[in-house]
Amino acid sequence: MKLYALNVLYKGPNSAIWLKSAYDLQSFSFFQRGSVQEFMAFVSKTIVERTHTPARQSVKEGEYMSHVYVRADNLAGVVISDYEYPHRVAHTLITKVLDEFATKVPSSSWASGTEASIAFPQLNLYLAKYQNPREADAMTKIQEELDETKIILHNTIEAVLERGEKLDDLVAKSEGLSAQSKAFYKTARKTNSCCTFG
Repeated sequence: MKLYALNVLYKGPNSAIWLKSAYDLQSFSFFQRGSVQEFMAFVSKTIVERTHTPARQSVKEGEYMSHVYVRADNLAGVVISDYEYPHRVAHTLITKVLDEFATKVPSSSWASGTEASIAFPQLNLYLAKYQNPREADAMTKIQEELDETKIILHNTIEAVLERGEKLDDLVAKSEGLSAQSKAFYKTARKTNSCCTFG
């Protein structure tokens, strides 16, 4: 079981805004890490933009899972994990991180914030701590809340996109992905290896 990314975003009216992110990409080769991180960031932002407010969902893509929670105040969290990582623990983590983020970072700065302007060092600590899912066992209050929450499971990111939209087209048009990351995505799709999100 593995967590790869933990991201906090703000869902603005037209696009999602990056507030903070943490990655653990040690399991990828040194030369792949930059492209993998960039692609995971792209997928996180896309899923937040396509998720209704408020909502929770989990999107399965190959051997990876993207868990997202967009709160009523438009604060959003995304966890990218392997398929074996428990969904409930991933959503428990997102809820805890967003609650703490909301208490430490004023909501007035969310819409205009950047990763550089927002201080929230706890994100890296959470990513490290939750590599072991049993760390969440003490959080019964949040688990009870999750029992009442329906988590929507999509088989692919395509199900989250708007009708007629394709991930390949979004990747090709994206200004947020470098040419290297676009090439990595195409190669990954062909070889059906790491990060086959589409």
